[in-house]
Amino acid sequence: MSLSVGQVSRLAGVTVRTLHHYDEIGLLCPGERTAAGYRRYTDDDLVRLQQVLLYRELGFPLEEIAVILDDPQVDEVTQLRRQHELLSRKSERLREVIAAVERAIEARSLGIALTPRERLEVFGRFRPEDHEAEVERRWGGTDAYAESRRRVASYTKGDWVELKAEAEAIGADLAAAFTGGLPAGGVRAMDLAERHRLHICRWFYTCTYDIHRCLGELYVSDPRFTAAYDEVTPGLAGYVREAIAANADRHSP
Repeated sequence: MSLSVGQVSRLAGVTVRTLHHYDEIGLLCPGERTAAGYRRYTDDDLVRLQQVLLYRELGFPLEEIAVILDDPQVDEVTQLRRQHELLSRKSERLREVIAAVERAIEARSLGIALTPRERLEVFGRFRPEDHEAEVERRWGGTDAYAESRRRVASYTKGDWVELKAEAEAIGADLAAAFTGGLPAGGVRAMDLAERHRLHICRWFYTCTYDIHRCLGELYVSDPRFTAAYDEVTPGLAGYVREAIAANADRHSP
C-alpha cells in the first residue's frame, strides 16, 4: 500500500510543504502518482524519508544529503551504520552540553554570581556545586545553610579571590603541620583548626564547634571532600578531622 502526502506528513511529523519541497528538489520523489497526479509514497520512499530526516537531525544540508543517499557505492546497511556512528557522537556532545548546563544551574542556585571565565580563574577545576547535594542533604533546612546562601550571593570576583587565598593559606599551614609531624591534638594543629572555623564564620555562616566537628567528619566520609585535602598531602583529610575534633573538645564547657 502507498500513502498520501497528508498521511506521510502526519506519520513522519513533517509538513506537507516540506514533502513538496523535497519532491521539487529531487531529494524525495514519491514512487507513485494517482491518475489525477496526486503523490503516493511507497515503503521505499518512507525508508528514504527516514534517512533524510536522520541526516537533517545531524545538521546536514539537503544538497549533501542527496549526494550521500544517491551514492551507488553505499548500501542501506552502510548508511545506517554511518548514521549510528554520527548519532552516537552527537549524543555524547549533547550529554556534555547537558552536563554543562546542569552545572551552570547548580552554580546559579548556589548564588555564585561569576562569569564562566571568572569561575575558571577563581576555582580552576574545583566546582563548589559538586558538593552542594551532600551539603544540602545534611544542612539544607538549617539557618546556617540559609545564611551561607544569602551571603555568597553578594560576593564579587574579588571576594572569591580573597576567600580562596585565605582558605589556601590555612590549608597550606595544616599540611605543613601534618608533614612536620605535629600531633593533631597539639596546640599548633588546634589553633589552625580554629582558624579554619573562623574562616567559615567570616565568609559563610556562624560555624559552631558542633557544626565544625560535623564538617571534619564529612572530610573523611565523602570521597570528594577527602580528595580536596589529600590531593595536597595524602592523609591530610584525616589529620584535619582530628585537629577539628581536638579543637572542639578544647572549647567544650
